Amino acid sequence: MFRRTAFAAVALLTAGALALAGCTSAAPAPTATGEVDPDASVAIRLVLEPGNLDIRETAGAAVDQILVDNIYQGLVSRTPEQDIVPALASDWTVSPDGLEYTFTVREGVTFHDGQELTPQDVVWSLETRKATPAWRDSARLANVETITADGQDVTLTLSEPDSSLLWNLTGRAGIVLKEDDGVDYKTAANGTGPFTLANWRQGDSITFARNEEYWGDKAKVAEVVFDYIPDNQAALNAALAGEVDALTGFDANLTEQVEASGDYQVVLGQSTDKGTLAFNQTSGPLADKRVRQAIRQAIDHDAFLEAAQSGQTLYGPIPELDPGYEDLSDVAPYDPEAAKALLAEAGEEDLELTLTIPNFYPTTTAQILVSNLNDVGITLEVDQVDFGTWLNDVYTNKDYDLSFVLHTESRDFENWANPDYYFTYDNPDVQRLYKESLAATDEAEAASLLAEAAKIVSEDAAADWLYNGASVVAVGTNITGMPSIGANDRLNLAELAKSNG
Repeated sequence: MFRRTAFAAVALLTAGALALAGCTSAAPAPTATGEVDPDASVAIRLVLEPGNLDIRETAGAAVDQILVDNIYQGLVSRTPEQDIVPALASDWTVSPDGLEYTFTVREGVTFHDGQELTPQDVVWSLETRKATPAWRDSARLANVETITADGQDVTLTLSEPDSSLLWNLTGRAGIVLKEDDGVDYKTAANGTGPFTLANWRQGDSITFARNEEYWGDKAKVAEVVFDYIPDNQAALNAALAGEVDALTGFDANLTEQVEASGDYQVVLGQSTDKGTLAFNQTSGPLADKRVRQAIRQAIDHDAFLEAAQSGQTLYGPIPELDPGYEDLSDVAPYDPEAAKALLAEAGEEDLELTLTIPNFYPTTTAQILVSNLNDVGITLEVDQVDFGTWLNDVYTNKDYDLSFVLHTESRDFENWANPDYYFTYDNPDVQRLYKESLAATDEAEAASLLAEAAKIVSEDAAADWLYNGASVVAVGTNITGMPSIGANDRLNLAELAKSNG
């Protein structure tokens, strides 16, 4: 996907993608009354189950959503608000030229198997990831020349500045594993986080238990059970039956039903979810910018928000939570007559196209697109496929006209600077600006360069961004500490608690 190997891009496709909701503000999380139960078990509904649990190689946001922060940690982590904070490193320094990062590794940290964390484990983990393309995000360490340990300090020396390095280390690129621990990572886990993997009933649920030997503050619940329930109505029924305590990827249209008893509250949080309509620009009518622009101006973006009863429009590749965001709505305003004129100019008044879309998305997305494009003379055939087929046909082989998926990962503009990515977009100016943003040692300068590049991407009609999705979570009124921002991407459950009242 970006500078990483191609298959890693699938990490942006989230289980929570089923909800079309987006938002500009979040409802306050529930405030529980009563005494916190340290022996509590909390059941959380998730949508898409991982194919396996190998954090090293397995693509898919379903892996990151539950394993990062809870099971596995890196030197640094990030808050839902996107701030970078210490994790396995107690602190760090960056040289003025941006070429040397020194981290102080915490002492007294143990892995779940009881082995001690050492600075050598950090060096081995980062070196192995950098040298192993099959490991997710290996290319994110491309600028790191050397990784050395001196006492508790680990130093990364770069060949050139990389403004994204700290951020990259908060994700899979920075995960620290125990060297040669012999774990079968597909079905087992050995991390340093506040929870351990207790059980996986494939096709049903994954259970975490509190790590009683955790180096930091212990988890506030004894157990977390992730129940995989793809269908929103079935999830609602589970809530009404008292079988789950929180529901991620929830449908905001079901708010009234789930809140009726007073046992749940729906919380809308911001996210970096981008409902992306990709255009295959390699040949045919979509190679013509006028046709792509026409499609963008034929689409009523507000219709997606109205269907979801909440939302935020998005007219470019960078969402509001990420550096480089700016309002680009003036680039492609809804204007069917302008769209018709562009199609006529391109000689494509009777255009027939196919939309390839994974079948776990609600039919609303395709229905709105079919209607909008029909209004300007484009016949859109919808091909709903299973996710494996989408990965093979669209993502790997780039065999599609239009395709829709929800890309959830934060700070993923690099996709647009990678001509080999399935978006098929190739603009040297964008690639140059992105490279310059990485080399910038000033955050404001890096963000400004990204904003400039993002505007070019939007003006090129490289894709259409139907909406910025929300993190829609229904939370039991006796639950606190449930993340509401970016819940489709990562769920840090360190503060999760359940009260008796």
